Amino acid sequence: MSSRLASRRNVMAAALIAPLFLLVALSFLAPLATTLYRAIEDSDFSLALPKTSRSLQQWDGVALPPEEAFRSFVEELRQAQQDQAAGAILNRLNFEETGLRTLLLQATRASGRLAEPYRDSMIALNPRWGDPALWRLFKRATGPFTSLFLLRSLDLKPTDQGVAKAAAQDAVFLPLFWRTFEISLVVTILCALLAYPVAYTLSILPQGWANVGMMLVLIPFWTSILVRTTAWFIILQREGPINALLMAMTLVDQPLTMIFTRFAVYIAMVHVLLPFAILPLYSVMKGLKPDYMRAAASLGAPGWKRFLRIYLPLTMPGVAAGSLMVFMLSVGFYITPALVGGPGDQMVSSFIAFFTNVSVNWGMAAALATLLMAMTGVLVVVARLVVPGFRSGGVKA
Repeated sequence: MSSRLASRRNVMAAALIAPLFLLVALSFLAPLATTLYRAIEDSDFSLALPKTSRSLQQWDGVALPPEEAFRSFVEELRQAQQDQAAGAILNRLNFEETGLRTLLLQATRASGRLAEPYRDSMIALNPRWGDPALWRLFKRATGPFTSLFLLRSLDLKPTDQGVAKAAAQDAVFLPLFWRTFEISLVVTILCALLAYPVAYTLSILPQGWANVGMMLVLIPFWTSILVRTTAWFIILQREGPINALLMAMTLVDQPLTMIFTRFAVYIAMVHVLLPFAILPLYSVMKGLKPDYMRAAASLGAPGWKRFLRIYLPLTMPGVAAGSLMVFMLSVGFYITPALVGGPGDQMVSSFIAFFTNVSVNWGMAAALATLLMAMTGVLVVVARLVVPGFRSGGVKA
């Protein structure tokens, strides 16, 4: 009887957990798996040019491909252009090597005039078609998977000899990641420094005043990030109230340039993310008993030593939790740097949006998102090993 009752309880518990598991699977695991897959998936070429793909996969890659590969390439590329399905191929190949779009469009326009043998006709049209390296590039594009997007996200590129550095004009992503983590780290430090005294003040206030203070902390959540960022755009511009006040007080002779700067990005992001640092700290500080500090005071410890040796270590889990939350949110910021920052202040998320909405390069967008997630995870693990608040049980990586 007891085993049957336990089994029934297990079934009931599983039924209660199932909706939550389904929600997590649909809202987190499925998009994550899709992103990881799109970062390495490479099927545009093989779907539009199936015969050419099969011929190139059987080619040894040394001399030029057989005549069949040239024939199928011309016929299938012409058909793809007529079906308006050649755009994905052109984008994919031109992304790997700039200038291939022009070469392919030239071949497409001349496809009606090309005659057998197609190899000689295409080489006569453009000597580039007689370069085996070009066809080896096509062979790498036959999929079904590729390392191109992940490598380009690290300013690398695949070649016949292996992996090489991307050209100087294309090497933009590693500095972009450094900039993203630099901005996020500075914002996290500023939020932690500002949140600590605010949370401490709230924790020692009478409950009524503490409730009022907490409401003031939570007010920013009632407005969207776009509205708050737009407000800073107005405040920080040359004709804004800050410059007007500085000039009225004769502190400056002419308006300061604050908008479209890194300073504006820091100010706006700290304003948006500060509550996420205050709330965990307040929760930890409110739960601390004053007995520890009183005991240290009774033993003759000065105030600064009581803070450094007792209070600060006890509140480090709150610092770690708030800092982790702020950092994780800041690395994915898009709206705030886009509105108040300059071209040199844009973060990884802006390039993800560009590849998603403008160039429609889903592979590159997924690769950047995957690497951003992986790098952030590594930093969290390192922080768990180094920062005391992570090790003390306050935060689990």
